[in-house]
Amino acid sequence: MELKNKGENSKEVSMKTMTEGNPVKLILAFAFPMLIGNVFQQLYNMVDSIVVGNYVGKVALAAVGTGFPIIFMMAAMFIGLGIGATILISQYVGAGDMENVRKTSQTIYTAMIVGAIPISIIGIIMCEPILNLINTPADTLPLAKQYMMIIFGGIIGSIGFNINSGILQGFGDSKSSLLFLVIATVMNIVLDLAFVVVFQWGVAGVAIATIIAQAFSWLYGLRYMRKKYEVLNFSILKFYFDKEIFKKILKLGLPTGIQQMLFSMGIMSLQSLVNSYGSDFMAGFNAANKIDTFAFMPIQSFSNAVTTYTGQNIGAGRMDRVHKGLTATLGMSALVCLAALVIIPLGPFILRMFNSDPAVISAGMIYLNNVMPLYILLAVVFVVNAVMRGAGESVIPMVGAITSLWLGRIPAAYFIASNYGKEYMFLSYGVGWLMYILISGPYYFSGKWKTKSQKLIKE
Repeated sequence: MELKNKGENSKEVSMKTMTEGNPVKLILAFAFPMLIGNVFQQLYNMVDSIVVGNYVGKVALAAVGTGFPIIFMMAAMFIGLGIGATILISQYVGAGDMENVRKTSQTIYTAMIVGAIPISIIGIIMCEPILNLINTPADTLPLAKQYMMIIFGGIIGSIGFNINSGILQGFGDSKSSLLFLVIATVMNIVLDLAFVVVFQWGVAGVAIATIIAQAFSWLYGLRYMRKKYEVLNFSILKFYFDKEIFKKILKLGLPTGIQQMLFSMGIMSLQSLVNSYGSDFMAGFNAANKIDTFAFMPIQSFSNAVTTYTGQNIGAGRMDRVHKGLTATLGMSALVCLAALVIIPLGPFILRMFNSDPAVISAGMIYLNNVMPLYILLAVVFVVNAVMRGAGESVIPMVGAITSLWLGRIPAAYFIASNYGKEYMFLSYGVGWLMYILISGPYYFSGKWKTKSQKLIKE
């Protein structure tokens, strides 16, 4: 099924909807470009780590990794608002309401432009105190601070890129975001090699390459979107803010934003525990995180697809199709988790791409051996909560994430590390994921989430 958007110049653009047809085929077709995009996104991040790990050293590898949860925490609220806008746009697309699609897109862009400036300022000022708070070793601190200050200075590019992707996902368009990611990844690789290997700028070179690539991809993506979708042909410098629309975005996205912030704070608490074991352990943890993210990417792509699938079907009054989408996505995710176990025997070889130090490789394998066998629990968590978010229920996923992290994963990590050693501390991930399932699973089967978006879209 297709919706036609007829603009002022009678230019028609087809927007794919997911309200008819086989759920498996629809979700796969929508998820595949996002999966390829996520591969490029991870390559984008991996190149930074591989370049600094091999050409600058393991301390630089530790520095780049330890700053990530802090950067993510500062940008988390916009990530949440972007998800709220994605859900709202997908529901308006399903209902054929293009005027509110335009209003939602303009409103979220205005909020982004206004909010990016204080995030940059606060991030630059607070990066060193936060790094000290999470026990960053003295040999790693200067490089981590340098990296973070540059990233925060150009964070508007990252936020803008994610807003573009969220708007396009609401349209059911995941291919355009892939194009933007390819551009950013290629630019980042070329600039990383130029700035670090040729000009020898070290960690600063990696950070500068990142913000240039993200800013270019964001601005190119904005121009591309305005040409492809007449309804998005507005100027971001002419601020437009619909208070009622923004209230709906907040209602959908604020719980996710708060969840992301608190989740990032929890990850920082775990990072503090990791940092207490020194830069070798930090570097191995950072490298292993990059590897296991490849296993997570298909699950993330399926989850994003089923969020849009759910939003569009509820917007079109097709509630009967939602549960079919859930079961299809769970089945595909389970197959991915089974295939991902191959990462364990290949782990030492892959870790050597980041750094060949035996202590770094050993630390990375501790993480992979503990976490990879438990990935099926993460798949269940993500898929069930993606469906509920697509239906407009964002509070229960937030409560589940916060509770499972702060009352499950973090206490378990410190308890296991203290009593059984760091070799088993990452089993705490499974403890948290299981607790999450016990919170969100019963609520899903209660069916109370089904009326959330129906009420919201009629307001």
